[in-house]
Formats: sequence, structure tokens, C-alpha cells
Amino acid sequence: MIETSVQQHAPVRQLSMFGMWLLIANGMIGAGIFGVPAEAARLAGAFSPWIFMLCAVLIFPIMLCFAELASYFRSSGGPVAYATAAFGKAAGFQAGWALYFGRTTAFAANANLLVSALPLLSGVTAAPAVRVIMLFAICAGLTWLNVRSARGTIQWLGALTTMKLVPLLVLAGFGLWRFAPGSIPLAIPSGRNLGAATVVIIYGFMGFESGPVAAGEARDPQRDIPRALMAALLVCAILYTLIQWAAVAAVPTLATSGRPLVDAATALMGNTGTILLTVGVIVSVGGNLTSNMFTIPRITYRLAQDQCLPKWFGTIHPLYQTPVWSIVFFGALCFLLAVTGSFAWLAGLSVVIRLLLYLLCISGMPRIRVRLAQVTESWRLPAGGWITAIAAGECLSLLTQVTVRTLLFSALFLVAGSILFIAAKETERR
Repeated sequence: MIETSVQQHAPVRQLSMFGMWLLIANGMIGAGIFGVPAEAARLAGAFSPWIFMLCAVLIFPIMLCFAELASYFRSSGGPVAYATAAFGKAAGFQAGWALYFGRTTAFAANANLLVSALPLLSGVTAAPAVRVIMLFAICAGLTWLNVRSARGTIQWLGALTTMKLVPLLVLAGFGLWRFAPGSIPLAIPSGRNLGAATVVIIYGFMGFESGPVAAGEARDPQRDIPRALMAALLVCAILYTLIQWAAVAAVPTLATSGRPLVDAATALMGNTGTILLTVGVIVSVGGNLTSNMFTIPRITYRLAQDQCLPKWFGTIHPLYQTPVWSIVFFGALCFLLAVTGSFAWLAGLSVVIRLLLYLLCISGMPRIRVRLAQVTESWRLPAGGWITAIAAGECLSLLTQVTVRTLLFSALFLVAGSILFIAAKETERR
């Protein structure tokens, strides 16, 4: 019955370019921008807004590579499809495993952040039992929404994105109005602090890789996803830089702040700013959770299509046309991780796992260009070889900034993925 459902039904292509932009932008603009400014100020001081621009420049070649990769494929999967086409199913499984695990733990962490932020509006701390109920309501509600309607999820995501951007734009606008551009003296930090600040800040530009996972539900993915990627980077670069500049100007003690953007809004707008940015935190995390709940189950769906996971994960609901069991499984797993909190120690692996994922996809580009040269709608980068080399070099350079312990945990995690893949293939053979 499951096999028949998989064969007879496929997701409906109903996502426009704006829908893809919403998925990509919300994957990037999550909880990080509300906490990163303090650490950036501690490491780089008044120079930190310029590092946001530097990180946008650094991530640009990587996103260009993903834009070209996206132009070759119409199916779901994103990095899974790219790695599979270049290196085979084993590499595709590892790409999916890395992306799925990283985004699942991020979802669980952000769900806890949302539950912690909600009581700030009432001033009452939630009891442990209430926390569990709230986490269940968040995970179950988003699961139900995603199973019922892909279009409805995107509509909700559009509303959350608007509500997310308004507080951030107001904060940036008040900063520009209150402080002249040359009012903050600049001092270039030491090389060590500059490198550490770059690693911290570039986290805010990651997350775009989850958007192309839903390519199989886009109307024209080969055209729309590259454009959506570039538009998301432009918006994030400008917004992040203005927000950091406003925060540095408004809060002299930004480096030691526990809630940097809320403190900046309070300094600029008083209690109104406090409420506005607190709501902004809640809505921003909500948008990030909604985006992940939409895109990440498509990874297990794609792996099931590639026969790397049981076909159960590839079941499409005959009425709602959504990958029903992949969504339900993801929602249940996120709830368990969020409640137990066992995911917390894995949070530091996020950047490393993503950089390794980027490196895998980028290194496969020469093979994909040859193997899929006949794809007429593909978009090839001018000076593509040079851009690919620059992007790969940046990934390797950023990896040198992390600790040996983090790299060791990442290696163990990938080895575990290899064992799972071998076990799945052996089960399939039997």
C-alpha cells in the first residue's frame, strides 16, 4: 500500500519564486541575529558591522555555487540531489544525513528558545509541565499545518516573515535616524579576533541550503531558486549590517548584553522598543521553525525515493499531496529532542557540519557540469572554475577556525551516518 502511494502521487508544484525566497530567507534569519550581535561586539567592537558585510562577501561565492547547482535539478532534495549526482548514493545519503541532523537539532533548540521567550510578554516563568505542553503544541501544530497544506504553510510563513522583518527594520531605521554614520570610531580588531568574529557572524548567513530541498514543489525551480538565493543574501546583508550598527551605537555595553537587540531597541525607543523586539524574537523563531518544518521532511522523502531509507518515508498523502509520514516523523523527533534537551551539546557542531556539506556539494560541481551539460535550463557561472575554487577555499579556511574537538565530533557523526547507510543497503539487499 505504501509503495503504491509513493508511485501514484507526487507533490504538487505550487511554490512561486516568492515562496522559495520565504523558505530561504527564514532559514537564514532565525534566532541567531538576536544573539550574535553581542558576541560580534565583544570580538570586534565598533568594527563588527563591517564584518557582517565581509561575511556576506565571503558567503557570496558559496551561494553562487548553490545557485548553479539548483539550476540543474527540478526534483526535491537540494544538497542530497547534488551530492548523489556527483558522487553516488552514499555521498547523497551523507549530505542528507548531515543536513537533516543539523536542522533537527536546530529546530529543537529554537523551539526551546521560543518557549523561553513567550513568558517574557507576561512576566511569568513557565512551569516544567507547562513547558512540555507548549513544546508539544508547537511541534504538533506545525506538523498538522504542514501535512494539511503546503500552500497554507507558505501563506503562514509569509505573514510571519512580515511580522519578523518589521521590528528589525524599525530598529535599523531608528538607529539611522538617531546616529550619524560617522559617529562611531572604528578600530580594526586583531587578526585572531577578526577570524573568531567571522566564524560567529557567518552563522547568521547559513541556513540557505535547506530551501532548495523543496525544489520538487516549486513551479520553476531551475529559474526561481537561483534568484531567490541571491535576493535572500542581499536582504540579509543589508539588514544585518544596519542592525549591528544601530546596536553598537545605541548600547555601549553591547558586548556583555544577554539580549542585545532588545537592549538596543529599549535604548532607542523605550518600553515600546522592548515589547516590539520581544515580539520580534518570538515571531522570528516561529518563522524559522515553520520554514524548517516545511523543508527538512523533504530530505527523508528524497532519501526514500533514492532507496536509502524505507519507502514509508516517501509516502505522499493522497488528498493533501504532502509527504505525510516524513513530516510526522520529523515533528515527533523534534518534540523528543526539545523535551529531553539532549541536543544541546550538539549545537556547536552546526557550523562545521554545514561547512562540510557545502564543501561536498561544491567539490561535485565539475562532475555535475559534465554529466548534466545537456540540461538546457541550467545556469553556468561565468569563470565558474575560479568561483568554485574560491568557495571551496573559503570553506576550508573557515574550518581551520574551529577546535579539534569539534572536528572530532563531526567525524564521529559522519561515521555513524556511514554505518546507517551500510545497514540500510544490507537490509534492502536481503
